[in-house]
Amino acid sequence: MKLAVPKETRFKENRVALSPDVVKDLVKKGFEVLIETGAGLNSFFEDAAYSTAGGQIISDKNALYAAADVVMKVNAPAADEIAKMKKEAILISFMWAATSPELVDACCKAGISAFSMDAVPRISRAQKMDALSSQANLGGYKAVLLAANTIGKLLPMMTTAAGTIRPSKVVIFGAGVAGLQAIATAKRLGAVVEVTDIRPETKEQVESLGGKFIVVKGDTSIKIEGGYVKGVSEEFLKMQQELVAKHVKEADIVITTALIPGKKAPLLVTEEMVKSMRFGSVIVDMAVEQGGNVVGSELNKTVQKHGVTIIGEGNIPSLLPMNASDLYAKNIQTILLHLADKDAFKWEMDEEITKGSLIVHKGNAVHPSVNKTVNA
Repeated sequence: MKLAVPKETRFKENRVALSPDVVKDLVKKGFEVLIETGAGLNSFFEDAAYSTAGGQIISDKNALYAAADVVMKVNAPAADEIAKMKKEAILISFMWAATSPELVDACCKAGISAFSMDAVPRISRAQKMDALSSQANLGGYKAVLLAANTIGKLLPMMTTAAGTIRPSKVVIFGAGVAGLQAIATAKRLGAVVEVTDIRPETKEQVESLGGKFIVVKGDTSIKIEGGYVKGVSEEFLKMQQELVAKHVKEADIVITTALIPGKKAPLLVTEEMVKSMRFGSVIVDMAVEQGGNVVGSELNKTVQKHGVTIIGEGNIPSLLPMNASDLYAKNIQTILLHLADKDAFKWEMDEEITKGSLIVHKGNAVHPSVNKTVNA
């Protein structure tokens, strides 16, 4: 089976789907691995490293797609690239299929099959395939560093002959993978950390990392599925905003991480809350790609609003491309080896991981999030 790794083309994308170490392992297992020239350079993996690992370097992208039995990417290819894939080839990448109908349509028209890394079920035996978690973990870490590098003060308390500097206060919205890593990183840097999350069960995790949990009384409108918040009422969000507003007012740094799969990110930080913050404070909106948690955040821009710096970096894991690519490569290798051997895919259609991550099968949309017939 020929695995192909094209160079990522998305704006500000520095990651690559396979690392040389993973290529070496896959070649040992009998796969043939084709790498587009320069695919790993932004992750600091040279073509020579892939060649040494047993990969073949291909300069012609069209030839790469035409030869591939399986195309492995971080971000899904554009429609014109999908059209270059041979019929019944297989794509494995992030797809965000529920909000990307044109991508699903392109896969159907090309007669290919497509697995989405963001649709891998969050179950214990799929943990090594969970690219959302591996990348969010890095994102939470880097978000704190972005804020610390931007704010004009220290994070830890410091006692000097000239006086004592008080520690910075960091407020984090969301205690998922990204939020928990942000808590741990901010605490390591010496900040006082407060955290809000609509899932009361996260309180223990927050406190175990040294954060103070801001308790918001839950309601029956909150729906949790697979570890994600799937739905929440406007009334609850308003109540949360009112309670958290005073904490935001006193914060030096605010980091928001709240996402709802397949939907626009919930608005958590209003313009009034931004206005209430001290001059020189910093906000990092980690949900900016899905519409943002913060009024005034702008995708891939750092802006000043009411004296507050709002960082809207859209692809934070890509700022740590060596680690992000290493982890993603292991995620995608694990799911590949679960789904296939060196000769063919197993197509166990009722198996939980296959069923959960398969979006298109041989030109037919099969996932409930994109198949109206299945949903009905």
